[in-house]
Amino acid sequence: MKEPDPDVDLLARIGNNEPQAVEEMVSRKLPRLLALAGRLLGDAEEARDVAQESFLRIWNNAASWRSGQARFDTWLHRVALNLCYDRLRSRKEQPLDPEQVEIIDSMPSPDEHLQAQTQSEQMAAALAALPERQREAIVLQYYQELSNIEAAALMEISVEALESLLSRARRNLRSYLAESDLAESRGKVAPGRGKR
Repeated sequence: MKEPDPDVDLLARIGNNEPQAVEEMVSRKLPRLLALAGRLLGDAEEARDVAQESFLRIWNNAASWRSGQARFDTWLHRVALNLCYDRLRSRKEQPLDPEQVEIIDSMPSPDEHLQAQTQSEQMAAALAALPERQREAIVLQYYQELSNIEAAALMEISVEALESLLSRARRNLRSYLAESDLAESRGKVAPGRGKR
């Protein structure tokens, strides 16, 4: 039996212009939208713009939402992904500058701050170096915690194609991180990184 969509009642309340429902939707969805857009775009300001545009689409479609065609969360992720793609295309497919990538995740505890910051910067630079589709696959599976089936549906590809993208992405990430570590251990500066 198909699991009921937990957002349908909330959408109906938003469609009835209930302010409390709007606040609840924002608190439920904003962190994941910011994380998704931030990881794909590498820019916190653009991530906030994508989240805002996504919420505008929710408000505009809440009253007419029809459950049964797709889960609301799947639709919302697709909207956010499309908005990210639009922004990436408007950049004329320029690769992200790893030095400008802002990490949106919450900060680690103070005693782990320096090590976590270095690892976050390395991972952000490695993600930024990936081709767009590989980056999207990694973000959806690891950061958005979607299953292979959900991520493949959002990307409009087969599960096998997703697994192939994930395999190539993990290989590229390992290679980039190994090169970064090697350059750092030799006292050189890795691509896109400053000396500490």
